Amino acid sequence: MRDFNTAGPVRPRLHYCVPPLDRLNIAELLHLIRAERYFVLHAPRQTGKTTALLALRDLLNDGAAGRYRCAYLNVEPAQTAREDVGRGMGAIASEIAREARNTLNDPATAEAADRLDTTRRPDAALGMLLETWARAADSPLVVLIDEIDALVGDTLVSALRQLRAGYAHRPAGFPQSVVLCGVRDVRDYRIHASSEREVIAGGSAFNIKTRSLRLGDFTRAEVETLLGQHAEETGQEFSPGALDAVWEQTRGQPWLVNALAQETCFSAGALRPHDRPISERDVFEAREALILRRETHLDQLADKLREPRVRRVIEPLLSGGDEAYSDRDFEYVRDLGLVAPDPPLRVANPIYAEVLPRELTWMLQHRMPEPQPAWYVDADGGLDMDGLLAAFQDFFRQNSEHWVQRAQYTEAGPQLVLQAFLHRVVNGRGRIEREYALGSRRVDLLVVWPGGQGRAGRFVVECKLLKDGRSQARTVERGLEQTAAYMDLSDADAGHLVVFDMREGRTWAEKIYREEREQDGTPITVWGT
Repeated sequence: MRDFNTAGPVRPRLHYCVPPLDRLNIAELLHLIRAERYFVLHAPRQTGKTTALLALRDLLNDGAAGRYRCAYLNVEPAQTAREDVGRGMGAIASEIAREARNTLNDPATAEAADRLDTTRRPDAALGMLLETWARAADSPLVVLIDEIDALVGDTLVSALRQLRAGYAHRPAGFPQSVVLCGVRDVRDYRIHASSEREVIAGGSAFNIKTRSLRLGDFTRAEVETLLGQHAEETGQEFSPGALDAVWEQTRGQPWLVNALAQETCFSAGALRPHDRPISERDVFEAREALILRRETHLDQLADKLREPRVRRVIEPLLSGGDEAYSDRDFEYVRDLGLVAPDPPLRVANPIYAEVLPRELTWMLQHRMPEPQPAWYVDADGGLDMDGLLAAFQDFFRQNSEHWVQRAQYTEAGPQLVLQAFLHRVVNGRGRIEREYALGSRRVDLLVVWPGGQGRAGRFVVECKLLKDGRSQARTVERGLEQTAAYMDLSDADAGHLVVFDMREGRTWAEKIYREEREQDGTPITVWGT
C-alpha cells in the first residue's frame, strides 16, 4: 500500500503522486535544452524540485525527447566546505563520479573524477571535469545541478564562473545545457566572497542564464488527484468538507498537502479505520498535530523568522502596520515560500499563518500562568468569550510592559501577546483562524469552539493599534466597520474589537474600558486595552 511522501523525492511505487513532469512546462524546458541554453529552476523547499529534476533526467535519457546524456548532481555535500574551494570542488567531483558511474555507465569519467586533485587547481577543476564528460560520447550532455544555493561564498562564485567560462565551448567541449536548481533565482544571490572582500551578485557571476522558471504549488485539481489516488486504492473517501479543508489550509503547498493527508489518513503507520469518510474535523485535528510537533519543514521556516530581512516583511504583516521592506526583502521571503507569490501581500497559506505567531510566542505561551479553561466555559460547554477577554484585559494591564518586550517582533507585540493568551485556552478544544491585512492597523482572528449539540461557536476578535497622532474615535469607528465585515464573511456568532492604546502618557484608567457598540445593526463589544 502506498502512502503520502513527506521526505525526499517521490517514488511512485511507494507514494501517491502528481506526475512531476505535468507540473513543469515540459515543452518550454525541451526547447531551452535543444537551443543549448543555461537556465534556472527555483522554488521553495520541499516543493518537488528534486522529483521534477529526476523525472526530467529520466525523460532525456530514455531517448523519447532526443539523444541526450543527462546527469543529476546534488551539490549540497559541498556546503560543509564553506569557502574552501578545493574541498568544495572535491565534493562536487565525487557527485560527478557517482552519476557518471551509476546513471550514464561512463566509468572513464567516473575514474577521472575520482583521481582529480581539486586542491591543485580548484578554480578550474569543475570546468575540466565537465569538459571531459562532454567529450566522452557523441550525444550532448545535459547537467541538472540541484541545491546550487547551498554552496557558500567563494565556492559558489567559483562554480558559477567555471560554468560561465566553459559556456562558449558547448556542446562538443562542455555541457549543451545546464539547469541550476535551488530556492532562489541566481540573480538574487548576494554572495559574501572573502577572496574579493565584497558581495558578489549572482547575476554577475552567471550572466549566461537565459530564463528563470519557478515550480509552482499544486493546483486544486492536483490536490484532488492526489487524495483521489488514496481513496481509489484504499476505499477511504474524503468528504467534500475535508477536500475543501485540505485545499484551503495548504493552498497547494506540496509538503503541507502530503503531510496533512498522511496525518489524516494514517495513524502510527496504519491506515485509519474507514467506516466513515474523512471529515473536515479530522483534517483540522491532523493540522493541529503537525503544528504541535513542529515538523522539520515548519521548524525550518520558523527559524527564518529571526533573519532581519524576513522580519522586515513579516512584522508589519502580523501587526497590520505599514510596509517597510525593500523589493529584495520581499523577493527573498517570497522565494522561501512564506508569502504568496502574487499580490496582495499575504501569508502563503493558513497553516503558515498559524505557525508564524505560534513560533514567535512559543516562549511566551510556556511562561504564562497556567490558564483554567473552566473559567471561560459555560454550563453548556460553550466558550465564554466575554469572560476570556476580560481576563486578558486584566493580564495585559499587569504584564504588558514585560511581555510585549519579550515578543520577538516588538511592533506586533500586543497582537502576539493576545494570540498567545488565547492559544493557552482555546487550542485544547477549539482553533484560531487568522487574517492579516498589511497597512490596515488590524489583525482578524476567528475563534472556533466546538458546540455541545449544534454547530461550533464562531467568535471574531479584531485587533487594532491606536498610536500617537491617530484619532481614537476614528480608530474605533474603522475597527467596527472592519469587525462587522469580517463577522459577515466568517458567519460569526459574536464580534469583539480589541483596541490596544499605545499612545504615550496614557494611564491604565484611561486605556481600560468595555463598551457595547453596534455597526449596521450588528452588536460588537469594544475592549479598550
